[in-house]
Amino acid sequence: MTSISTALAVALEAAAGGDPRRYVITGGPSSGKDDLIEAVHAARIPCMAEEPGREIYRKHRERLGRHLLREDRREYSLEVLEAFVAEYTAHEHGIRLYNRGIPDGYGWEGFFGLKPTRELEEATARYRYDAIFVLDPLDTFEEPDDIVWAKDREIRRVHELIVQGYYDAGYEPVFVAPDSAASRLDFICANLRLPKPPRKV
Repeated sequence: MTSISTALAVALEAAAGGDPRRYVITGGPSSGKDDLIEAVHAARIPCMAEEPGREIYRKHRERLGRHLLREDRREYSLEVLEAFVAEYTAHEHGIRLYNRGIPDGYGWEGFFGLKPTRELEEATARYRYDAIFVLDPLDTFEEPDDIVWAKDREIRRVHELIVQGYYDAGYEPVFVAPDSAASRLDFICANLRLPKPPRKV
């Protein structure tokens, strides 16, 4: 098991009593986000446990008995937005990483040909993140889970729409090149001026 380094622990502890600092990790399907989030947790950097949209999607799918269609998206999206706002407002001090952020909604709505809701626009303007890290897609296509897309061009399209959504929301994302989860986390920590997490022995 990876242990936290003294230097990283000290840096996180020093930040813990200060103003909240929120950083989003995002990207399209098959971008390696899950592996990176796992590495973040292993390094004991405060981070959202799971992308909230997944569990909400599963509940809607079970209720409907099928995957969500375009006409189902509004209700689902508002529930996801509410979960993201709750995650945002619950964090009051120190550093926290987020598994996707509120402006991700622009990309997903756009993929289904929907315009952003008033609620999404208002939340995007009100709840701002300190930095956005976009994971460039990996070259390898991993087996999709229950909400990932079957076609490579759809994956690329979702990724492009998510990136555009953050630009439209007024952010300038930092792009994280395809690499191992550990190397990507090193890159993010360097950008946040945090000590590098230790590697597994």
